[in-house]
Order: sequence, then C-alpha cells, then structure tokens
Amino acid sequence: MDDRSNYTAAKELLAKSKRILISGHLSPDGDSLGSMIALARMLTTAGHEAFATADVHALGKPGFLEGVADLIPLRRLKNRKFDLFVYVDCAAPGRLPPEVRPFAEKLPTLTIDHHATSVPAGAVSIIDPTASSAGEIVWRIAKWMEWRLDRATAEALWVALVTDSGRFAYDSTRPGTLRAACDLLKYGVRTAQINDILYCSFAAKAIELKRRAWRSLHIWKNRKVAEVTLTRDDFREVRGTKADAEDVIEIPRQVARNEIALFFYQIPDRTHETRVSIRTREPWDATQLATRFGGGGHLRAAGCTVKGGMAIAKRQVRKAVREMLEGKLKALDEPAKDKGAGPNGA
Repeated sequence: MDDRSNYTAAKELLAKSKRILISGHLSPDGDSLGSMIALARMLTTAGHEAFATADVHALGKPGFLEGVADLIPLRRLKNRKFDLFVYVDCAAPGRLPPEVRPFAEKLPTLTIDHHATSVPAGAVSIIDPTASSAGEIVWRIAKWMEWRLDRATAEALWVALVTDSGRFAYDSTRPGTLRAACDLLKYGVRTAQINDILYCSFAAKAIELKRRAWRSLHIWKNRKVAEVTLTRDDFREVRGTKADAEDVIEIPRQVARNEIALFFYQIPDRTHETRVSIRTREPWDATQLATRFGGGGHLRAAGCTVKGGMAIAKRQVRKAVREMLEGKLKALDEPAKDKGAGPNGA
C-alpha cells in the first residue's frame, strides 16, 4: 500500500526507465487526465521521455488543460516502444483502454491509485484509499522525488484535486488534500478561470442530456433511492458523449433525503452493456453495491457495468439495492458473474 518503501521502489524503477507511457482509465475524468498530464510533464522535466495517452475525443471539460496537445492518441500507440508503463486513477487493468493493455501486460508497471477496491499490481504500486484523488498522490510523489512544478503542471493537479474531492467538499478531503492545494496555489493556478470552465459553462448538448435525465428521474423507497437514465438514443440524438454527462449523477443526489443515487446509461457503442454510476450517503457503502456486479470505486462513489439491456440492468441493480437496504446484500459470486457483470469505474 502507500508507504515510504513503495516510494523508494518507484524512484528506483523510474531511474531505470527512459521512455515511459502513462495512461488513466477509459473516458478519463479530471483526476485521471490531470494526473496523467502532470506526471508526464514532471517526468519529462526530470530527464525522461514521458508520454501520456488517451482518447482525445472523449476528454470533456478537463480537455482545456495545457498538455492535452502532447497526448498520444490511442490509435497511434501501435508499434511504439517504451520501457515502463504507468497507470493512474485506475483500479484494475481491465479498466484501461484496450489499446494500452498490451503495454500493461508486457512492461514493468507502476500503479498509482486511490480507489478502495484497487489491488496492487505490476512491479510497484502506490495505493492510498484515504487520498482524495490520484492527483494528491502524484503531488506527494513529486515532493518525494523533488520534481519541479510549473503553472501548467500545478493546474493539471489542481483539476485532479477539485474534481475528485467535489471542490474539497467530499468526505475524502483530508488535511493532506488541503496541504497539496495550498502548495499548488504557489504556482499561480488560475482558480476562478478553472472553476468557470468546469462548473459554470456547459455546451448545448450537455444541457440537453441533463434535461432528458431530469425527465427520467425516478424516486423510490421513500426518497431513499433516486435514479436517472440516458439511453443510446439520447446520446446519439444530441451527438453527446459520456463526458457531456459527467455530472448527471448529481441530479438524483439532489433529491431531499436521498441516500442512494443511481445513473443508468448506455454509450453509443456496439456492446449490449449498461453502465451504472452510484453515489451514496451514510451509512451506505457504494463499493458494496458496485462489487456485486464486478465494479468498484470509493465508499461514496462507485460504478459497474452490467452486460445486458437497460431493463435487465435496472432489474438486477434495483434488486441489489433492496437487498443492501435490508442488510441482505452478498458479495459478488459466480451466479452474479454468469448474469453478465463486468468491471467499470465510478
């Protein structure tokens, strides 16, 4: 787990590596993208050839960050050579983009993560479930390694911190989170401008997806549970992506007395999967519900993928929610796997 011996091991591993590939999870959010960009910039400044990679068409609002132009598009990874693979903010290799999984399988690997369900993997793992974000851990590593930061790097880490900590409002915000934030401010982070981009400005297609999600709002269990839905047709008709619906989960969370919020959605692809974002309030553990379907995440924010249509997914997840509320929910078992559960993030 996250201790000094792992930091030392990471330092030794990096010292032996010249060309480094860095990835986050599928459809990177602010924490994943910000951590990748910051890490690539600091490693490059430290003398390595470091490259971050992502689907450049699915970055959403954090795509404004300086350093996005330096990303290697996933489709251009083929035949490139690296001697170390680093993945950040990704609880399991199965959540990596398919294009980078061969690198995770063949190269020495450094894992940096903060998910409660993350399992140490690869040559070295730095995992701290108490951290607000992967960005907070990357900042710790930077201080340990005595890497140099600049404004662009600090802004990437700032986006990682504020998006995953709910602008420092979630339970994951600890004294260390604010120490990291205070340090980043020294580099001239444009906090007001970043806040406007992330939280006060929305494209028409994102607003339309929210409107449709509001219309789908379903409340049950005496307001304890609320859910919203977006179908493949919704995404296709507005030409939107998951990045345009990043904060739709906040709609059911706004219901008074809500304890469990669910967002069912199907992105326009050729699979028959339904994805589920989960948010909880005390006393419920979101990972308990997500792991029932092979997913994972955090105590209050998790996600999973059900291999089935919307009706099947809702039926299975609602049943699991009822069992959780009644204290009868069991851990993931073989029968559940046979029903088509698959890994996903929050």
